Amino acid sequence: MPVSRRGLLAGLALLSPAARAQAPWRPDRPVRVIVPFAAGGNTDVVIRTVIQPMGERMGRPIVVENRAGGAGSLGAELAARAAPDGTTLLAGSGGSMTAAPVLQARLPYDPLTDFAPIGLVARVPIVLVLGPKLDVASWDALLARAKARPGTIDVASPAVGSTAHFALELLNHATGANLTHVPYRGGGSLVADLIAGTFDASLLELSTALPLAREGKVRILATASDRRVPQIPDVPTFIERGVAGFTSTSFTALLLPARAAPEVVEAWHQALLAALADRATAEKLVALGCVPAGPEEASPAGLATYLREEIARYRQAARLAGLQPQ
Repeated sequence: MPVSRRGLLAGLALLSPAARAQAPWRPDRPVRVIVPFAAGGNTDVVIRTVIQPMGERMGRPIVVENRAGGAGSLGAELAARAAPDGTTLLAGSGGSMTAAPVLQARLPYDPLTDFAPIGLVARVPIVLVLGPKLDVASWDALLARAKARPGTIDVASPAVGSTAHFALELLNHATGANLTHVPYRGGGSLVADLIAGTFDASLLELSTALPLAREGKVRILATASDRRVPQIPDVPTFIERGVAGFTSTSFTALLLPARAAPEVVEAWHQALLAALADRATAEKLVALGCVPAGPEEASPAGLATYLREEIARYRQAARLAGLQPQ
């Protein structure tokens, strides 16, 4: 039996409050994601891979704003102080969210209270990369040379307090290699000098090192992972080469300012899940050398737990390496 116009309107009126309650939040202004490092580094590359499908779902393009400085703390502070209206996101990483709280005595934000987690995006192992300046065949050979001539081998990292910096300090502690740290202001600027042979080697995220190795510009000597990486199966792990238990993994995550409304957080969470579930996006992340986050990790609760655990792990690592907040 046909429904009358009056009956249809009455039904819609009854349903409209529930429909409005269930309607997902969407941004009504341009959106930016703050990447607290220079363009071209791991965090920048990974976040640019996921924001396009996220922006399409949210109906707004997302602009990347690179704000390098302070091992990621400058950009993270900017995001923490932004209006909690859902139009400013932070691309969080080990440097800004887990290393900076351990190494910086006067950090202007708290990674656990000044942000609303959206979810983990991806993890990627740290690898030791040789530029053209250093000609050694293996980690064993590099270690032997480093011990024979302490302090003469330069190893760069994207920044003081970065995941790679922590990895270097722990590697020195575990092996007595006495490798000299050369800090940069982001992976992008580091790469050009690595290729040019400005320094001997670098500890980098696999996502940054992998395309350079495929082009023959650098050589990956070892991975700081618990097993060999599928993308470079011929490269041994540090553990295989005798550095017991040595692993180091960088991560990329998305967060909002702490006072963001629950419906805003949930809308961005669903956009992230949809992006990671997209086959093309997942394949791009894997091709970069990343391990895309699973649904549990890519959630507000999952990321909050991950950050707490990582900060505790970094504090322990800092004690072992003798690093003090400055």
